Amino acid sequence: MDDTVDTVMEVLRGHASCRRYATDPIDDAPIREIVGAAQRAATSSNLQLWSAIVIRNPATRSRLAELCGGQPHIEAAPVFIAWLADRSRLDRAAELRGYSQDTSTLESFLVAAVDTAVAMQNATVAAEAMGLGTCYIGGLRNDTAAVIELLGLPEHVFPIAGMTLGVPARPSRRTKPRLSLDGVLHCETFTPVDDQTLFDYDEIMRATGIYRDRHQPGTRPDGSAAEQIADDEYGWLEHSARRVSAPQRPNLSEQVRRQGYRLA
Repeated sequence: MDDTVDTVMEVLRGHASCRRYATDPIDDAPIREIVGAAQRAATSSNLQLWSAIVIRNPATRSRLAELCGGQPHIEAAPVFIAWLADRSRLDRAAELRGYSQDTSTLESFLVAAVDTAVAMQNATVAAEAMGLGTCYIGGLRNDTAAVIELLGLPEHVFPIAGMTLGVPARPSRRTKPRLSLDGVLHCETFTPVDDQTLFDYDEIMRATGIYRDRHQPGTRPDGSAAEQIADDEYGWLEHSARRVSAPQRPNLSEQVRRQGYRLA
């Protein structure tokens, strides 16, 4: 591989979420470069179904930190970017040509959400290539009604995720181990994951100590609460199983419909 490819691969392999930021402000120029890189991401039928709101105002970031579950790095980072699935431009584009946009299907929302996610990843790679740190904030979907009101989002615009952006307070960040490639890569048809792949990864993650003092609540199929277990027994398998044992943001589809997507 040539030097350019090596550099890109190094940025991709070095990705880690940043939750501690220096107080250095971020000028408009790098932000425009980052969002410009997001614009070069793949987009379905060139519809470009997303928008981004750059938020520096401390009061707004403080409110967003509260809405996102009390995450202090939203206040600490000098910039917060709200990434939005946005079909509102197409309302006007269709109207200008004598049509009306149909958002009655799940596909209409899903394709906008995918467009937004792909754009966000381009933005992350661009930011990290500049030496900046980022962290995705899924908590932006905790109370979407409040976020929609706070940011003044019109019909057909929906918050997908947030992103903190700033200069990392620490020069190096720890990357989390991932599943082995064989755990996610399939050839020709889907192959169910081998249990040993999960056990091996569980052991790797337990060895990092990342879950120490971070035990999640969980609910067994019979409705009972997950029992307390020792740190050296609590790994990726237990942590992940507990996270998915209860419904997440169960009222989200209702709010999506309120924004004009019927999800038929």
